[in-house]
Amino acid sequence: MRASLKSEKPFAIGLPALVWQALFFYLPLALVFVSSFIRLSNEGKFQGFTLSHIATFLNLIYFKVIGASLLLALSNALLCFLVAFPLAYFLAFIAKGARNILLFLLIVPFWTNFLLHVYAWFYVLERHGIVNTLLQKIGLIETPIHFLNSTFATMIMMVYYYLPFMVLPIFSALESFNFSLIEASLDLGASWNSTFRRILLPLTRKGIIAGFFLVFIPSFGEFAIPELMGGERHAFVGTVVSQYILGEGTGSLGSAFTLLSALCLIAAAMLLYRLINFLLIPRMRRG
Repeated sequence: MRASLKSEKPFAIGLPALVWQALFFYLPLALVFVSSFIRLSNEGKFQGFTLSHIATFLNLIYFKVIGASLLLALSNALLCFLVAFPLAYFLAFIAKGARNILLFLLIVPFWTNFLLHVYAWFYVLERHGIVNTLLQKIGLIETPIHFLNSTFATMIMMVYYYLPFMVLPIFSALESFNFSLIEASLDLGASWNSTFRRILLPLTRKGIIAGFFLVFIPSFGEFAIPELMGGERHAFVGTVVSQYILGEGTGSLGSAFTLLSALCLIAAAMLLYRLINFLLIPRMRRG
């Protein structure tokens, strides 16, 4: 009896987390799915099931919105990777004694409110902000550049906010990486470029994939940063969903568009997963 209870102990400890996940993740998802196909009267009474909510969004305009969100998410993930990999490499192999302090500085912005981050970048990018003032003082520009309400401002804020989600998984993969493999490759005559492509990238593939999708998936539904930094110039999935969900009597339409965009996201994620594996795994096998 005691042995049986001991074997069930790990499950009992994890049960509250499973219940929490079921109540606040799976149940809301199920409600979104069901409400996408429900027809309600003006009084809110159930009138049956319908596909008309989904059919509303089967046109080019909404697919352009989904495409713009996929492009935004992909661009953000790629830019984050380009910044995160050298940073994670530095933290794992070069920083040594300063590693913990640098990791702390990387994570500490998350201890403050998100809106503070946005307003801080307002002061940096505004017409008389730090960037324009600095560029004018060194003589690169004569008049201030309008950085705000642009794609540039949106991407700067997106990379800034999501960068730790890319750095930490890659850093974790690099931390457990055997650095002597790099030294052996270089000693045997391989170039640094070949060592990077055939050894370092393939053997840290899991960390790269984890970081990529930790950035890509939430970036797809982002609406606060494009709206605040981009000035509502482009419509994204998060913006459309929020407008329908918060609108009066349009909740079912919001659920339908959420379902449609989620299916597109899943399809895109599966394709990108296969592409990343195709780009990295063959290099490991050829070596």
